[in-house]
Amino acid sequence: MANDREIIARHAVADAGISGSDVRDMILAAVEARFGGHRAPHQVEMLGDNGSPCLAKDTRIFARQRGLNPCFTPVKSPQGNGISEALVKTLKRDYVNVTPLPDAATVLGLIAAWFDDYSHHRPHSGLDGLTLRQYHQRSEEDQTLNRANS
Repeated sequence: MANDREIIARHAVADAGISGSDVRDMILAAVEARFGGHRAPHQVEMLGDNGSPCLAKDTRIFARQRGLNPCFTPVKSPQGNGISEALVKTLKRDYVNVTPLPDAATVLGLIAAWFDDYSHHRPHSGLDGLTLRQYHQRSEEDQTLNRANS
């Protein structure tokens, strides 16, 4: 599977940036949620941006210890991270621009529901109308079938 697009773990803060520790917590939460343990059963590419929390040596080491291969988008090249850019565009169009958002606390209170809807309920045209969860489940079934036929 090249990528699964699903938002597995997230962390949002107001009036501050996220830290390397926050990124490592998200990595662990994502690996545990996706694979049911502290390590991926096979090497998986983890695409991150070029922010210092993702580039930090401790974060890269931690990712490798979890069976992930940290990869980064090209500097000053948003098209190099098309999936993330599409996510931001979709979140703005389908959630942010149609919701009254008087303050950061309101946004932080809604993000989990937006991500849940995006990952589990919203059909995606690029996935033939499947939700991200359905796409991931179908990909797992296809991989199991491919291994059985090998």
